Amino acid sequence: MTISPKGRNPIVIPVSSNDIPLPPPVRDASAWYGSDLAGRNDWIEHFSETEIAEIERAVRQFAHSFTRPLADSPSLDLTELTTNVSLPNLAPRLQGLLEEVLNGRGFVLMKGLPIERWSKREAAIAFLIIGVHLGNLRMQNAEGHLLGHVKDLGRSSDDPNTRIYQTRERQTHHTDSCDVVGLLCLRTAKRGGLSSLVSSTAIFNEMHRRRPDLLRMLLEPIETDRRGEVPEGSKPYFNIPVFNYHDGLVSAIYQRQYIESARRFTGVAPLSPQQIEALDLLDDLANDQQMNLMMELEPGDIQLVHNHTILHDRTAFEDYTDPERKRHLLRLWVAPTGARRLPEVYADRFGSITPGDRGGVTVSGATGAIVFESDKL
Repeated sequence: MTISPKGRNPIVIPVSSNDIPLPPPVRDASAWYGSDLAGRNDWIEHFSETEIAEIERAVRQFAHSFTRPLADSPSLDLTELTTNVSLPNLAPRLQGLLEEVLNGRGFVLMKGLPIERWSKREAAIAFLIIGVHLGNLRMQNAEGHLLGHVKDLGRSSDDPNTRIYQTRERQTHHTDSCDVVGLLCLRTAKRGGLSSLVSSTAIFNEMHRRRPDLLRMLLEPIETDRRGEVPEGSKPYFNIPVFNYHDGLVSAIYQRQYIESARRFTGVAPLSPQQIEALDLLDDLANDQQMNLMMELEPGDIQLVHNHTILHDRTAFEDYTDPERKRHLLRLWVAPTGARRLPEVYADRFGSITPGDRGGVTVSGATGAIVFESDKL
């Protein structure tokens, strides 16, 4: 704040964050409580036989029109995928579900893809076809993969260049670096690996009610580790508030472990006691069984989650020793053209704030590719 007494030089008085009014609580469908949804099933959708037949036709149509034999090709051309497939009946329904994800509850669980009668490659192509009908696919790692494989690679989060989805550890509640994340379950773990969703909007409201002083801490920029996936000319971390109020909406971006591991970089200060207390309260609320919603993804299930209003978690798991039985999910990061507007600060992580052209991991030399691990996935 600047005061200019008559005949004197201006006096600049620093403005404390405590002097800035908090954004109001958000009262819309994204502010839900898990205890209210646990006894309902309106967040569960089922593919009809007609829609499944349509998907299967699209997979066959794409395989027929693809310029290289699928059995011999390790990758797919996304331009061919988007121009050679059509879902005349399912596509409008997908748009309705996307509207619920972006502007409603923030998530949906779709059940019933018959992956048991498909090859794993066919299941992946079907998932990609559904994904491109929701928006533009974004790269998920430094290799430019547009199709992610969520499975234990025997790594540990102690490695600063490992991302937790590559381990069997609990992920803790977090967001991904995209507008919408989609998961297709191929195989479940021997034990564990449950999915937990919690409304970050409801957490914002609860912190507003209980500890507005701590909520203020999470409206200020905080460093988050990029885990070795650094765009050219950028720092090895990004600096964005956990909660961001823009255009009348609250958006969250959060990964506690990566906030903590960012302290390893020169110039990044240790977390203050107040920041730790604020992050602890956020985590306590996310882990509250009244707040979150637990579910087990079964083979053939697709889960769509809006990262700006939902934190998602995966519990730790014990896997099978047989490689053919190990837990395996496919993942898409999607940028819908109708997504919400985001504040400029998100460009530090999303590369852009333009809906349909933002999010993902972009490093020098990386180009988008759909790469399969092998013919058997």
